Amino acid sequence: MIERATPIEQAAPPTFEGLLRTVAEMNTPHGFKAELIRGKIIVSPFSKLRYSKRMRHLREQLQAHVPEGQFADTSPFLFRFAAAERGYGPDLYVADEAAFEEDGLHADAAALSLVGEFTSASTRDADWNEKLDVYGQLVPVYLVIDMQDSEITCFWDPSPHGYRSRTTVSFGKPLRIPEPFGFELDTAGF
Repeated sequence: MIERATPIEQAAPPTFEGLLRTVAEMNTPHGFKAELIRGKIIVSPFSKLRYSKRMRHLREQLQAHVPEGQFADTSPFLFRFAAAERGYGPDLYVADEAAFEEDGLHADAAALSLVGEFTSASTRDADWNEKLDVYGQLVPVYLVIDMQDSEITCFWDPSPHGYRSRTTVSFGKPLRIPEPFGFELDTAGF
């Protein structure tokens, strides 16, 4: 008897929109968020409790300088980066209020004017690589608050190839946040 290979039917890979629907339908445990990273749904815990004070410190400083019609928040919303087929729930963001007038569960990433990610051992690689590449093509300002190295890096001037400019300071030193914010961030509270 000769053995013949038997093909196994494979389902088509899920589409970006299909993955977004799956995320919306997920019953994510309290204290966790789901994001689309590298074509996969990743469930991770919200930032650690010790990050709360630092996130609030950053949000309060930003709120005083946000452009009209925008706001700073830490609510766990997913932003769609359709061209990159990604969906991220930033730790902190500044976005256009109009983006939250639409129906649906995912805001358009074009509404973002700033994103802040607080690194942890489990998210550090994505914050410094995956998200930096995607944010760098669209989001005007990206802050990486590196909790492991006690530094904050500001990226700005996005382009199709990523950010053109960056500055890094150690916690405790002031950091210039460029336009449309235009102020010195006090990092002593980090």
